[in-house]
Amino acid sequence: MTDVELQVEVQLMSNSPAEQHGLGGLQEDFSGEEPDCMESSQNTGEEAEEPLSSLVDVALTPPCGDRAACGCECEACSCVEVRCMERSLQSMQLQLQFLMRKADDLQDCLVSGQGHLESEGLAAEVPSFLYTCQPYFNHLESTTRSTMCQHISLPSDIYTRRVQLLDFSQQLCNRLEQLVLTYASYSLLCLDEAEPNSVSHFCIGQSQLGCLRMTTFLYCKLTPYLARVDTGLYKRMRWNVERLRDERQQTDEELGGENEKREVVGDTEYYFLCYEDIPNTHTDANRDSKGVSHADVLRMWSIGQWVQVNPDPDTEDIYDWIMCEVPQANYHRLLFLGSDEPSICSATDVLQELLLSHQTTV
Repeated sequence: MTDVELQVEVQLMSNSPAEQHGLGGLQEDFSGEEPDCMESSQNTGEEAEEPLSSLVDVALTPPCGDRAACGCECEACSCVEVRCMERSLQSMQLQLQFLMRKADDLQDCLVSGQGHLESEGLAAEVPSFLYTCQPYFNHLESTTRSTMCQHISLPSDIYTRRVQLLDFSQQLCNRLEQLVLTYASYSLLCLDEAEPNSVSHFCIGQSQLGCLRMTTFLYCKLTPYLARVDTGLYKRMRWNVERLRDERQQTDEELGGENEKREVVGDTEYYFLCYEDIPNTHTDANRDSKGVSHADVLRMWSIGQWVQVNPDPDTEDIYDWIMCEVPQANYHRLLFLGSDEPSICSATDVLQELLLSHQTTV
């Protein structure tokens, strides 16, 4: 076992209690702003934050910084980014192999395990393991997204390494999804997001580009857009997008104190990757010799925004929120993506480009 693998194992073993991480509280339908993965870590206490931050430190090189700080001078930054990614690739690949083996172990123990109590104990480890993978996802996202520079194509060497890192993220997402679905098939995990202890979705990374901070979630199975209303929409991914701003505040020294910047979180917007089955207007052309149509509906994927209608998001009456059991919202489609489900990474790329494009036109 390499030094990197040993360090990762120590951190994983120190974060095994599932109840320590509180992943089950990630519910949909927004009865308020849902805490993202960073907020979840704050709820675990200081003793949990230290080992998780150490896990991030296992990555040999941090992301090479905010692209906005470079003034989008991609050529000047390319050499630095290549070195950053080269030094990260080996470390991240080792961590991926380790986390994949841990997922395999959890699944193998369930399939070959003896007794119901033992299975319940293993099921309690799954939310904890999902939480422990978050620093790895965060590092991948922040490293690869920092290389995105609007209107300027990436150099081939940076693009190649970025694709490799994003592939690591895709592999781990697929493995964790399979793990959760396996445990759910044994009735050991709940995928109903209306339930408090549901594991319907999990965080797969957070990144920041300029004043936008994006936290991404993956749904383990296709989930209705609204919990209690059939809209015909089914969600696969969600992005919490926070718009940040800097404000200056006075230091503790009232007299002669210097102003310092602090990061303030503005409005949080919610975006989804959804599919819907729409009627196929060309079904007559697809009928066979017996007059049977094989394509009465066409599955269409799209990215859209959560637009809340009830309670009124601008209301100042707290009772409107208290009396509303489940918030309702419309789905504002931003872009149709076709009939094939996009990959997790490509869907995030598309949304980020949409957001950055909107920023430049405002």
